[in-house]
Amino acid sequence: MARNSSTVEDRPTSRKMGALQGLVPFLKPYQRLCIAALAALILTAGVSLVLPLAVRRVIDGFNADNAALLDVYFTAALGIAGLLALGTALRYYLVTRLGERVVADIRRALFDRVLGMSPAFFERIMTGEVLSRITTDTTLILSVIGSSVSIALRNFLILLGGLVALLLTSAKLTGLVLLIVPAVIVPIIVLGRKLRGLSRENQDWIAASSGNASEALLSVQAVQAFTHEDRSRMTFGEVTEKAFQSAKKRIWTRALMTMIVIFLVFTGVVGVLWIGARDVRSGVMSPGELVQFLIYAVMVAGAVAALSEIWGELQRAAGATERLVELLSTEDSVQDPEVPVALPRPVKGAIGLEAVRFQYPARPEISALDGVTLQVAPGETVALVGPSGAGKTTVLQLILRFYDPQEGRVTIDGQDLKSLSRSDFRKSIALVPQDPVIFAASARENIRFGRPEASDAEIEAAAKAAAAHDFLSALPQGYDTFVGERGVMLSGGQKQRIAIARAILRDAPVLLLDEATSALDAESEGAVQAAVDELAKTRTTIVVAHRLATVKKADRIVVFDAGGIVATGTHDALVAEGGLYARLARLQFTDGQA
Repeated sequence: MARNSSTVEDRPTSRKMGALQGLVPFLKPYQRLCIAALAALILTAGVSLVLPLAVRRVIDGFNADNAALLDVYFTAALGIAGLLALGTALRYYLVTRLGERVVADIRRALFDRVLGMSPAFFERIMTGEVLSRITTDTTLILSVIGSSVSIALRNFLILLGGLVALLLTSAKLTGLVLLIVPAVIVPIIVLGRKLRGLSRENQDWIAASSGNASEALLSVQAVQAFTHEDRSRMTFGEVTEKAFQSAKKRIWTRALMTMIVIFLVFTGVVGVLWIGARDVRSGVMSPGELVQFLIYAVMVAGAVAALSEIWGELQRAAGATERLVELLSTEDSVQDPEVPVALPRPVKGAIGLEAVRFQYPARPEISALDGVTLQVAPGETVALVGPSGAGKTTVLQLILRFYDPQEGRVTIDGQDLKSLSRSDFRKSIALVPQDPVIFAASARENIRFGRPEASDAEIEAAAKAAAAHDFLSALPQGYDTFVGERGVMLSGGQKQRIAIARAILRDAPVLLLDEATSALDAESEGAVQAAVDELAKTRTTIVVAHRLATVKKADRIVVFDAGGIVATGTHDALVAEGGLYARLARLQFTDGQA
């Protein structure tokens, strides 16, 4: 359950701010909003640069004899302040709205992308880490787009405009100010590079923490049953502590950079103002000009300090963006063809495996299927039996094209699945997995998942066919009872019957049953088996089963062992033949016969 720490530490760090270019495709649809936000930003920056001029007029106006002119200066200063307030509010609204819109689009794009990934993708990355990227990383990008970028641009404009204004106010003092710039830039570059790597590392540890917590909470019953709470707490605590230690290093580096930059800037400003005060005493400058220079100097210093601080935020955003773009650009091992072939309708349901060899990506040295050839005719019921790990469930996964075989091909009605759109041919397949998937919704909505447009009457008919109607009707709110996350309010047998009802409702020409009755009691199994038998009469059915009593009526039984087919025939013929199936039958049937 614990995440391998080396996986996190060995990940590449973001080496450049260019990673933020990954956000450009999400900003393009909102060019007008970007332009409006930029205009508001330029307005506020421009007004901010005009304000010191008004202050200078007011201060120098104290020495003027014209009181009316002094009133004009004060009125102008108030007007500029009002315009600054309006522009700032407008900038905040536009930029924040843009950030929320873009991040919502990113989250949707990430979810859309991940939802369509094959199971091989989830062999390489934990679900909790994916959720961390969708939530934590996008929240960081929100703070950058909705705040940091606009503040950075505003301060950059103020920095440029302030330097020009300083030069026009006093070239001598401005030259002294510019001597400070190299001393400020050096720590930004040196510490900024280190901060970028620490930011990426911190985000990775946060994702690892989320993945660890998700795994433990999703398996909370197993954790508690095996009294694994303390060890799980310790493991989560270790990963969380590493995330904190990584964050502490990042915070310390950023604080050090901010301290050095602010100290150098304001030390230089104080020195320059000291010289400026002497110029006022000697009559080279007016008091208003000195105050104007002082305000511009403070604005420039504040802009530099803000930029140094925001640089750290942008570094973190670059790392987060890199992670998100990495997720969006991940190539799936299973992809639809550029021009898919249309599966002819109506679908007959003929399934074929032709010389299929397959190894799971996580276990490339072990053949799950080794040269398997199997043809299932339309309407035929075929049972796949054999010991655990023989390759039975793998056959179902290949039929659903969760994976592609390394050799051979899988077909439906003669069409190679690789030539079809997955969403097209999967509409013709209904699946009842060994571990039923129950959503945090009502029982009715869980059954309707099989066919969203189904009516309530059709849902209840499917439930009756799956022997689920009686227990569903007895629930507090009947079919509309909320069944909890992963169906925690239901027993294993009840969850399995809902999954069977869902498959019945789908009414697909191909039915895949993976140990569909394994969690049922004898009475329910008999009722459900009768429903499955009736359902199988009109469609192609492939049944994976360990309990041979459930497959005795199959048209054909295919015996798997070590990734290959070792026998094929009816129940009676296979028992008479001896071999693996006969041994399994003797173990399960008390009379040793069929």
